[in-house]
Formats: sequence, C-alpha cells, structure tokens
Amino acid sequence: MIEEIKNNNNLQAIIIRSSYSKEGIEFFTPDDFSQQLAYMNHPRGKVIDPHVHNAVKREVQFTKEVLVIKKGVLRVDFYDDDRNYLESRILNKGDVILLVTGGHGFEILHDIEMIEIKQGPYAGNLDKTRFSGVDKSQIIVKE
Repeated sequence: MIEEIKNNNNLQAIIIRSSYSKEGIEFFTPDDFSQQLAYMNHPRGKVIDPHVHNAVKREVQFTKEVLVIKKGVLRVDFYDDDRNYLESRILNKGDVILLVTGGHGFEILHDIEMIEIKQGPYAGNLDKTRFSGVDKSQIIVKE
C-alpha cells in the first residue's frame, strides 16, 4: 500500500496506493524534504484548529512533484541521475506518487486525469532537461 522506490539506497519516489487507509496522520517524508507528503484520516466531528502559516525562508534546490491520479492508468518509468532506465510502476485511479530524485517519464495507458503539485515559482526551460526514454521492449514493470 506504501511503496518506496530506491536506487542504491537513494529514495526516488513514494507511492501511496488508493487502498491505503490508517487512522490519524502519517507523514511519509522526512522534515528536510522540500515537498512534504502526508495522509490524514479523521472521524466526523474532529476539529483542526484554525491556523496561518508563518513566513519561513526556505531554499529549494530540486523540484519534487506529487501526482494524484483521478482517472485512468499511468506507467511511470524511473531513471537514475545519469538518465539510465531502472524500472517502472503502474498507477491507477486514486494512487498518489511523490517523485523525489532521479529522472522519470510517463506513458498514458488509459485516458487519464491527474493533478500535479510541485514547488514554485516555475523556472521555465531551466526547470528540467529532457532526454530520450527507454525502448518499450526494455520496460520492466514491478508490482
């Protein structure tokens, strides 16, 4: 239900499957990540105190992205920092993924609707380097 994708002990992604359920709050990321990912499950009537967020200076080196699959099926291909293909996973409706490090590519397997969440401001062409992906005959989908 929670899967960590690692390459040489470096976290590349966290997948939260739609079937995941747990009472309370669980953070899946360490405090030093520039993108935080948590799951929350509260009963009716629970009150979360009103609050504002304080101005805290932060420095973001690399973009981390969260994808929420609303509809459809998506294959995620993982690459290391040197653009070498590693493996792939299939995401379905309701799944969530945090892309942490390394490279990634996608193929839409069934018409998809998804939401992407990432840090800003957007840096345009400076934000990413595109490269040729793995040949389809070499795809390794891990379950």
